Order: sequence, then structure tokens, then C-alpha cells
Amino acid sequence: MKILLKLNMLLVLSVYGLVLMGSAAAATSDLPKFEPDPYWPKPLPNNWVLGQVSGVAVDTHDHIWVIHRPRTTDEHDNYLRDKKADCCTPAPPILEFDQAGNVVQAWGGPGQGYDWPDIEHGIFVDQKDNVWITGNGKNDNNLLKFSKTGKFLLQIGHHGKTGGSNDTENVNEAAAIAVYGPTNEVFVADGYGNRRVIVFDADSGAYKRHWGAYGNKPDDSAPLTRVYEWAGSPQFHTVHGIAISNDRIVYVGDRVNNRIQSFRLDGTFIKEVFIERKTTAPFGTGFGAAFSHDSAQRFFYVPDGSNKKVQIVDRKAMEVVGFFGGHGGHGLGDFSHIHSIATDSKGNIYLGEVDTGRRVYRWNYKGVTAQ
Repeated sequence: MKILLKLNMLLVLSVYGLVLMGSAAAATSDLPKFEPDPYWPKPLPNNWVLGQVSGVAVDTHDHIWVIHRPRTTDEHDNYLRDKKADCCTPAPPILEFDQAGNVVQAWGGPGQGYDWPDIEHGIFVDQKDNVWITGNGKNDNNLLKFSKTGKFLLQIGHHGKTGGSNDTENVNEAAAIAVYGPTNEVFVADGYGNRRVIVFDADSGAYKRHWGAYGNKPDDSAPLTRVYEWAGSPQFHTVHGIAISNDRIVYVGDRVNNRIQSFRLDGTFIKEVFIERKTTAPFGTGFGAAFSHDSAQRFFYVPDGSNKKVQIVDRKAMEVVGFFGGHGGHGLGDFSHIHSIATDSKGNIYLGEVDTGRRVYRWNYKGVTAQ
């Protein structure tokens, strides 16, 4: 039976390898290829289960960090907590995994001196191993910084207080963070309640600058009308992801506007790429970005939760050149509601799912495929 199961698994992986080769566009001669990893992560200890996995990050040691929403586990997941059965109980909101998929440590939740998010959302681990998190609950108007082991270090902003997209003190349901080491700055995708990128000093939390779409001043009074052709919307609509390349370019996921925009560190607009622009699904497509592992970071990958794909973008051309996925479901190689993305130094991709997905998983990098 074990041999048969193993053969079936290999057959599934082989089939997915063929699907991935066929899914890439011919615009680029060699594209990265990926296969789903059925053995990552390992089963969680302590009868833990995950709620919605809203954020995933990779640190400088190639460890994978996850933030999930323990409060989204349902009654069937909480039997152990309620003393009704042997399984299960929600895991702590922050988990660190090693490359093999083992849980290294887990921590997080409300504590003294800081305001834990009402709804957990984004996570980032900086070059000093500090862990940054965001929340997107109605009163989540602050960012939090912790040490690697969960010691509270800094809060930026005040829970339950916001002055809108030009407030320089508070965020408003911020989605994601990227810390840029050379300038020691925190770049924030401040985009569920606000419509901007905002930058703070990573040590003091002091405000530095902010900007909106195309480098414009954010305008909360501007309509949220989606534009499916010609010139893009002059304002952001759900700033959901942020990533900074080796060559100092900031990539911003403007999710509901179905696009990724690029900027210099000072907020000067460079270029944009639309991701399945005709998509009318309310969540949009431009969830965020993570870079390929080559030194030039030739590609970046966009989790397209609406179309259940990971889109592959040529970074220099700012053009979509391929994708993998496109299969809805909860099985191996399927996407339910992909929401967050990260890559490690080996080129592997990690994805977190929200809604009923409630999982983190890995797609292994398998080299490049000639088209």
C-alpha cells in the first residue's frame, strides 16, 4: 500500500510538472518551473491547527515565518480547547519553520505595552531578525515590532486612531511591511483603510514620507471606481503587498486595481504592470510580489487570489510572461485563496491561504524550462 501511494504521489507531481511547463507564455525563452511539495510543512506539534494564513515571510537564515488568525478556527478545530475531544487547538499566531518544515518556535498574542491586532495580517523579518506585523481589523491603526523570540520592541501608531491617508502618525488597516536595511526604513503597504505607501524609521518609528499611486498625493475622497482599460486609476485601491529589490526599487501590490506599481525609494513612480486586468472579482489580482532567487532578480511572482494562479512577471520589462496554478481546490497543486507569498534563497515559493484555505505550503523550484 505504501509503495502504491508513493507511486501515485510521483504520478501527481509528474502531471503537475507537465501542466506548469504548458502554462508559461512564450514571450520569454526560459521560465522558472515549480512543483508542489506534498511533504512541507510537517504536521504541527501539540495538536495545533492553523486558521487563515494571512502572511508569510522568509528570513536571512531561510527560515519561514507565518502569521495566521487563530480566531478563525471553527468549533470543529477547538475540541481540545473545550475539553470535548483529543483534537485540536489553534496554534499561536506567529510560527517559525525550518527548511524541513518543522516548527522551530511559536509565540504571539495580546500582551502588556502594545496593542495586538484585532485581525492578524502581514509579517516581515528584517536583516536583524526582528519580526514586524500588521493587522487589518477596523481599529488596527498600528504596527508592531518584536525580537525573534517575541520580545516587544516598538509600536508605531495608536490602536483605534486614524486621520486618513495623509496622517503621518497612524496607519489604517495596514496590509504588509518591507524593511530596507541600507536606509533602516520601514515601508508599509497601508492599504485596507488608507490608500498609500508610508515610510518610517525602523528604530525610532519616526515618520519619513508617504505617497499614493503614480507618486500622487493620496486622496481618500477620490472614487474607488475600477478602470479596466486605458490609463489606470490615479489612486490606489487596497494597497496589499510591498517588496524591495536588490536594486532599490519598491514594488507595490495595488490589489483591487489589478496591478503592481514600481517606485524609487523616494516615491518616484517608475512603471506598472497589470495582472489579468479584465478580472472583475472584488478581491482583484495584484496581491503582492516576491522575487526570483537569482542575483539580478529577473522575475517577481504575484499571488493572484482571484484567478488562483501565481503570475510570473519579467521585472525589467514589467510584463506578465507566465504563471503556474490555475486549479481551484484544496488538494496538492490546487489553490483555494492564495493571499501572501515569499521566496527563499533556493528559489522555492511559499504561499499562505486565507478564507477556507487555512494553510501554508511550498512549491519547489525545479530550474528553468525552455519555451
